[in-house]
Amino acid sequence: MKVTLLVPTLNEAVGMRSVMPKVKKEWVDQILIVDGKSKDGTADIAREMGYDVVIQQSPGIRGAYMDALPSIKGDVILTFSPDGNSIPELIPACIAKLKEGYDMVIVSRYAQGAKSYDDDAVTGFGNKLFTGSINVLHGAKYTDAMVIYRAYYKKLIYDLDLDKDSSYSFEERLFKTKISWEPLLSIRAAKRKLRLAEIPGDEPAREGGERKLQVLKWGAAYMFEIWREIFIWR
Repeated sequence: MKVTLLVPTLNEAVGMRSVMPKVKKEWVDQILIVDGKSKDGTADIAREMGYDVVIQQSPGIRGAYMDALPSIKGDVILTFSPDGNSIPELIPACIAKLKEGYDMVIVSRYAQGAKSYDDDAVTGFGNKLFTGSINVLHGAKYTDAMVIYRAYYKKLIYDLDLDKDSSYSFEERLFKTKISWEPLLSIRAAKRKLRLAEIPGDEPAREGGERKLQVLKWGAAYMFEIWREIFIWR
């Protein structure tokens, strides 16, 4: 099993210098930075650190993932935020859990023993509302269905149609935004009855970087997606 640590960045020079040195290269087989044309030298810093770098051309974080796909060497993807929200030391535990036979492992901010120090009242409520809705409507048992910090097999992107624009196009047009695929991955993995696991992991406050949340638009699009999935995609 080969693992690619996939790190989407946008003006993350601070995190590249303070967080990424804590990621030991022997933990994974590839560290791939996909950079959204940062203006603070993030891509140059990543290259100096010896990482593979892809310059994102498509909009949104899902666009970053899609642009990175041809350069991913691993058969497992572990998505990681370099802004301080993801604790590097949990990477080996996440991979070890996946090796127990799971299809996806989530590093949960809300599992017993973990806490988010980056949430505000709105994001905390929203994350729990979305996760609870996914559990009730799609038969899942997540504590954190939304977080980026997770490992899963690359083939799930194609098996669950995450690579198809048609999986997101209606809500993106309706709410005039671009959304990521983590919530849909959580929903369709549950619907497919895949082997899913979580490990607890705190979410520290961010260290620099550019916060990319579009709270109202994303919230509306994700809630629409959660309900829509009751009726489509078997």
